[in-house]
Amino acid sequence: MLDPLRPEEAVPVSEAVTGPAMLDGKVVILIGGLGLIGRGVAVGLAKAGARTLVASRGATRPGAMAPFDALAAEIRARLEPVAVDIADPASVEAMMAEVAARCGRVDVVVNCAYPPQEGFGTRFEDVDYQVFCGNVTRHLGSFFLVAQKACGVFAAQGFGTLIMFSSIYGVMAPRFELYDGTPMTKEVEYIIAKSAIVHLTAYLAKYYKGKGVRVNCISPGGVLNGQHPDFLDRYNAHCSTKGMMDPEDLAGTVVFLASESSACVNGQNIVVDDGFSL
Repeated sequence: MLDPLRPEEAVPVSEAVTGPAMLDGKVVILIGGLGLIGRGVAVGLAKAGARTLVASRGATRPGAMAPFDALAAEIRARLEPVAVDIADPASVEAMMAEVAARCGRVDVVVNCAYPPQEGFGTRFEDVDYQVFCGNVTRHLGSFFLVAQKACGVFAAQGFGTLIMFSSIYGVMAPRFELYDGTPMTKEVEYIIAKSAIVHLTAYLAKYYKGKGVRVNCISPGGVLNGQHPDFLDRYNAHCSTKGMMDPEDLAGTVVFLASESSACVNGQNIVVDDGFSL
């Protein structure tokens, strides 16, 4: 089932438009970098000059990085695969150690992954208790795990930035009427996990006060991914200009939060939704 507010195994990306080399020399781990949103963000980070480690369970499989092959050579060269299972503490630790050894340090970790379990996508009345617990635990637990390991590395270095992805439905009630007449719904597990990520962001920013660690959050609106036309029309009516976004529309905010331009931004949740939540 396609969902407008979570990454899917998806489509090729075009080149994102971002600022001029704002991230030259930065080492960035992008978790979920092969998902719908992740691919657009990966291009934006690379165009901004970052050495970008595209992290996912399948990142090192043959052909996994093919969606980036059409990029200009100097941009494509900044994208490197690294394997990780974000639900496995040993795997996350190994990934952080591998990147630190390969690159000398880790400046930024961006987590835009969404790891649903079987049974995700059921309407509220039909949600199985065990499925509910499994999906909330897997999503929120994996974000906790990445944050714990990344911030530990950052604190030891004396610097580092963590950027986590929540959702507009982590900060507002779903507009259920948008889904009428479509097979989609807004999953209860999704909104619970996403709202918790916003509060985890503030917690971490306070916890690591004075240690050179910044933690911020992005809450995107809907991203185009073949949604039902009726849904798109209803959704876009709530927006200001563009409506449902492309993945690349989120890249600029990630680049800003990863750069020194946001040095005084900490513990914040930035909504990027073309006014949908107003």
